[in-house]
Amino acid sequence: MSGAGTAVLLALSACSSSSGSDPASDSAGSASSSAAPVSGRVTVFAAASLEESFTALGDTFEKRHPGTAVTFNFAGSDTLAASITSGAPADVFASASPRTMATVTDAGATAATPAPSTFVRNELEIATLPGNPDRIASLKDLGASGLKVVLCDETVPCGAAARKALEAGGLDLTPVSYEQDVKSALTKIELKEADAALVYKTDVRAVGDKVTGVPFPEAAQAVNDYPIALLEDAPNAAAAKAFIELVKSAEGQRVLTGAGFRTP
Repeated sequence: MSGAGTAVLLALSACSSSSGSDPASDSAGSASSSAAPVSGRVTVFAAASLEESFTALGDTFEKRHPGTAVTFNFAGSDTLAASITSGAPADVFASASPRTMATVTDAGATAATPAPSTFVRNELEIATLPGNPDRIASLKDLGASGLKVVLCDETVPCGAAARKALEAGGLDLTPVSYEQDVKSALTKIELKEADAALVYKTDVRAVGDKVTGVPFPEAAQAVNDYPIALLEDAPNAAAAKAFIELVKSAEGQRVLTGAGFRTP
């Protein structure tokens, strides 16, 4: 009788232990099972300066969600905004400035939930020829006679930021050319068609030793916020939301700050 009683008690103890085994594990399992799987193509329109970091995050997203494919359109934010408001099919828009995002939002092209929000910030740096042969050490040095300087067009975020920085430094500068996005401006230096350009710090870092970066204090007066949004007519809203969540997650932020972006 004593042995039978002991067996019953052990059985009851085992059942009790199993039903309340590990709350954290049970919670994780529940969360995993409740997460709706995503699939299909996700089309992301993103500022040119996001190319390297977003491409890496796209690879991560596809591995995490088998059956998905992330397609990117990288260009100047204003060009992308114009395409979206003209009806170009896309799921996500990541802009290099709130002003450009506002263009899309004001046209009713962004979803109300989740609302557009800033996910990173970026600041300018002077890109020079490798080794900085012209010995550029400050923003004012860009005004030296004979120096060929390239800027982004003022209609795009990197150009608007450059104008703010130049005004903060009291420098009236006429560039040899205005480019439609930051990558085009940087290419002018890589091809030795110009001596210096005002571009994002992230882009200087991305090209390695093809250029030399020179920081300058006035850049703090022209920091750009980067907002991201789900688009109202997104063909694949579920996957788009999941991609935005990855971008804003701790993992996504590590990739972005590793590329030189700043947290909001």
